[in-house]
Amino acid sequence: MKVEEQGAVATQTQQALDEQQHAEQMMKQMAQELNIPATRINVTIQLLDEGNTVPFIARYRKEMTGELDETQIRTIEERLRYLRQMQDRKNEVLRLIEEQGKLTDELREQIVQASKLQQIEDLYRPYKQKRKTRASKAKERGLEPLAQWIMAQPAQGDVEAEAATYVHAEKEVNTVEEAIQGAKDIIAENIADDAQLRGWIRSITLKEGVIHTAAKQKEQESVYEMYYEYEEPIRKLPSHRILAINRGEKEEMLKVKISTPEAKIIAKMERDFVKHSVVKSLLQETIADAYTRLIAPSIEREVRGELTEKAEQQAVHVFADNLKNLLLQPPIRGKTILGMDPAFRTGCKLCVVDETGKLLDVSVIYPTAPHMKTAEAEEVCHRLIEKHHVDSIVIGNGTASRETEQFVASFIAKRDKPLQYLIVNEAGASVYSASKLAKDEFPSLDVAERSAVSIARRVQDPLAELVKIDPKSIGVGQYQHDVSQKYLTESLGNVVESAVNHVGVDVNTASASLLSYVAGINAVLSKNIVNYRDEHGKFTDRKQLKKVPRLGAKTYEQCAGFLRIPDGSNALDQTPIHPESYAAVDRLFDHLDVTYDMIGTDGMKEALSEVQLTDIAQLIDIGVPTLRDMISSLQKPGRDPRDELPKPLFKQDVLKLSDLTEGMELKGTVRNVIDFGAFVDIGLKNDGLVHISQMSDRFVKHPSDVVAVGDVVTVWVLQIDENKGRVGLTMKKPSSS
Repeated sequence: MKVEEQGAVATQTQQALDEQQHAEQMMKQMAQELNIPATRINVTIQLLDEGNTVPFIARYRKEMTGELDETQIRTIEERLRYLRQMQDRKNEVLRLIEEQGKLTDELREQIVQASKLQQIEDLYRPYKQKRKTRASKAKERGLEPLAQWIMAQPAQGDVEAEAATYVHAEKEVNTVEEAIQGAKDIIAENIADDAQLRGWIRSITLKEGVIHTAAKQKEQESVYEMYYEYEEPIRKLPSHRILAINRGEKEEMLKVKISTPEAKIIAKMERDFVKHSVVKSLLQETIADAYTRLIAPSIEREVRGELTEKAEQQAVHVFADNLKNLLLQPPIRGKTILGMDPAFRTGCKLCVVDETGKLLDVSVIYPTAPHMKTAEAEEVCHRLIEKHHVDSIVIGNGTASRETEQFVASFIAKRDKPLQYLIVNEAGASVYSASKLAKDEFPSLDVAERSAVSIARRVQDPLAELVKIDPKSIGVGQYQHDVSQKYLTESLGNVVESAVNHVGVDVNTASASLLSYVAGINAVLSKNIVNYRDEHGKFTDRKQLKKVPRLGAKTYEQCAGFLRIPDGSNALDQTPIHPESYAAVDRLFDHLDVTYDMIGTDGMKEALSEVQLTDIAQLIDIGVPTLRDMISSLQKPGRDPRDELPKPLFKQDVLKLSDLTEGMELKGTVRNVIDFGAFVDIGLKNDGLVHISQMSDRFVKHPSDVVAVGDVVTVWVLQIDENKGRVGLTMKKPSSS
C-alpha cells in the first residue's frame, strides 16, 4: 500500500472513531440534559430518521419510546438537530486546522469533546483567517520572534536592546518603540484568542456583569422611559426586559453597555500569563490592552447574543403556549352566529353563519361615532336575527369593539327574547380576509365582510378557522416581531400541527389549510385530498386515502390515524385507532364477544371497563399503551377532546370603568399571558392586568403555570386608574375584613 493510501485509510479510520465517539457523547449528553434514558432517546432518533412525524411517534409508537410525550420528542428532535450541526462544524474546523498542519492530538480531543458551538469557535479562533489586524501587520513586519522572546519572560536582558535588532526601514519598523508595540499587538491577540480564558471571562461576565441603559435623547418621551437611566445584573435580567432593551437600542432610543468586574478579570489574566521577569510591566500593559481593546467588546457581543437567544426562546415558548390554548378552545356547536367586525367611519360589518359555518347573509350598520345611526342599526340586527334564528352575537375585539359592545348590550336589553354575546380575539382576521384563501372562499365579499365571517366562525370551531391564518399574526405573544422569525415560524408551526393532530380532522369537511397540518401531509397533498373529495364525493373508508395522488404508503401510515370518517363503512374510521391496529381490535372483540355495531353503547363500555390491560395486551399481541388508547377510543368514539374544556364566557350586559369599585368580584376571559402577568377581558375597553404577584398566595414562577389563554377566571378589582383607563386585577380573594 502506498504512503498516500495509508494516510487516507488512517484519516478515514480516525474520522470513523471520531463519529463513533460523537454518537456516544451525543446520547450521553442528551440523556443527562433531558433526564431521559439513552435507550429511549436512541429509539426516538431512529424513528425520526426513518421519516416518522412527531405526532405519529407520540401517539402510535408508545411502546418503542417508553411513552415519551410530544414535548419530549420535539425536544429530542431539536437537540438532535443542534448536536448534528455542531458535529458538522467540528468536522469542518478539524479539516481547516489540519490543512494548516497545526492539528495536534490535544487540540483534536478538545474539539471532539466540546459540548457547545461557542467552545468550538473559541478553539478555532487562533487558526481562523482574520481580516487585517494590528497583530497580522506586525507579523508581516517580522516582529513575531520578538513577541515570542517577550512571552518567554527572560529573567534578565534588555527589552529595548532586543527590540533594536528588529528595526528595519525596509520592513517599516523605524523605531524601537514601533518594534515593541508590534510585539505587544501580537501578544495581545494571542491572549485574546485563548479559548480557556475566553470561556472563563464569558462565564464571569454572565454571573457578575451589569447591563446599563441610558437615553440617547433624555427629553424625548417614549415607551422606553424606564430604561433612560437603568441598570440590572445580567443574571437577573428577565427575557421580556432583554427584548425591550434590544428594541429600544434598535430604534436608537437607548444606549446599552455591559460593565464587568474588570479588576478581577485582569488580575486573573496576570496570574495566568505573567511571571517575574524583565518584561513584567510590559506584559501587564499588554494584558490590559488585550482585555479592553479585544476581549471585552467581543465578549460583550457574545453575551448579548446569548441573552437575546435565551430571551427569544422564552418569548417564543410563551407565544407557543398561548397559541396552543387558543387553538384548543372548545367549539360552540349547533348555534347560528351573527358575527360583527367593528369599525367607526366605515361601519360595523355583519355576517350570519349557520351552525355548520355556512355564510347566510351580510350587512353593515353604523351604530357608533361619527354616524350614530343607532335606530337603523337596531332594525338591521333585529331583521337578521329573526330571519335566520340567530342564537348568539360574536364581536371582534379590535377598533370600536367596546363601543359596538355597548350598542349590542343596549339592543339586547330592549328585546323580549333571550340573546347573548361574546367578545373574541380577532387578531389575524384582517390578514386572513386579505389572503388569496379568503378571496377564493368568498370572492363576492369585501375584506371587512370576510373578516366578519372569520370572527363568527372562530367560536364555532376555533381550530378550523385559525389554521387559515399565519400563526405569527394571531396576537397572543409578546415581542414576536423582535425574535428570530425562522425560529418563531417553526415553533408555531409545530404548535398548530400538535393541536390539529390532538383533536383529529374530519377528512370530509376539513379545508386544505386544516389538512395541511395533519401528520405527514403537506400543502400539495392537502389540496389533492380536497380535489379528490370534490371529484369522487365523500370518503367512506380510510383505505380510499391511498388513491389520492402522491399519497404513498409512508404518508398513509403517518396521517391515517388522525383523519376521521364519522359516517364511514368502518366504525373504527371515526376513532383515533390506527388502521395498523384494526386486526388487534378484531381479536379484542372476539375475546370480549362484542360486535362493531355495539361501539359507543353502554354494553360495549361495560365490557371494555372490565379488561385487564396486561393480560389482554399479551393475548391479542399489542402493547399495553396501545390497548389503553384503543379502549379509550372505543368508549368515546368521535370524541373531541376540546369538548371537555370550559366553554367561553357569554354576556348580556357591558361594564364601564365607572361601574367598578375596588374589591369588586368579576369573571373574565384571559386574552394574553406574558412573562409578568396576564391580561383579562372583564368587559372594559382595555383588558385588566393581573400581575404575576397577584395570581396566587404561593410563589408563581411563570404566569402560564396558573392561567392559559381562553381561561375564564374569577378576579377582584385591585386598583383603578381613570386617567389612563387601566384596571389592576387580582386573583387572590380579598379577606372579608
